[in-house]
Amino acid sequence: MINFEEMEYNTTREPLVIREYGRHIQKMVDFVMTIEDREKRTRNAHTIVELMGFLNPQLKTIEDYKHKLWDHLYLISDFKLDVDSPYPRPVKEDYIEKPDPVAYPQKTPTYNHLGRNIETLIEKAMKEEDEEKRQGLANAIAYYMKLTYSNWHKELVHDDNIQSELSSISGGKLTFDTRPHIKHRASKDREDFVSNIGKKKNNHSRNRNGRNRKYGKKKY
Repeated sequence: MINFEEMEYNTTREPLVIREYGRHIQKMVDFVMTIEDREKRTRNAHTIVELMGFLNPQLKTIEDYKHKLWDHLYLISDFKLDVDSPYPRPVKEDYIEKPDPVAYPQKTPTYNHLGRNIETLIEKAMKEEDEEKRQGLANAIAYYMKLTYSNWHKELVHDDNIQSELSSISGGKLTFDTRPHIKHRASKDREDFVSNIGKKKNNHSRNRNGRNRKYGKKKY
């Protein structure tokens, strides 16, 4: 008969420090911390690190992944494990300390479909003193504006509209002297669809001709 009072539930267990390694690794670390012999404790710690690497093979793609595994081992033990590690022992305060908050831009872009980055490029182009470089930046900006406009509105846009917006953002200081050619996505999809139909027809014709040559025409 099952004794429900002796059953363990996750709600009554201690929370996992690193979920990727599971409950068994955490129990192994807790057991190793109870071993009094330092040499034996160190050997068991090395074994746990090898098992941690086996359970998470994706960590092997990281440079010096063994160092990361040892840091995880100390983290699971709440930095209380005392063994001879091949790497410097991490400091608990470095993991507890929170990073500085990221400063988010507060300025809203004038043209949402272009974004803030394009306005930043325009500001940089306006500050460029070399006329040739400034013109090159203006041409690149016009190309990018036409590309983003096409992706946003799902249709092509005339160069006059691009020049109008570019002049509005730059205060009339930037103009482009080359036509930014953008191939609309819908047009490309249509060409691919027609091309695929042509390939299927050609394959069907080749297969049918091959069967005729192999078996000959049926005589009545």
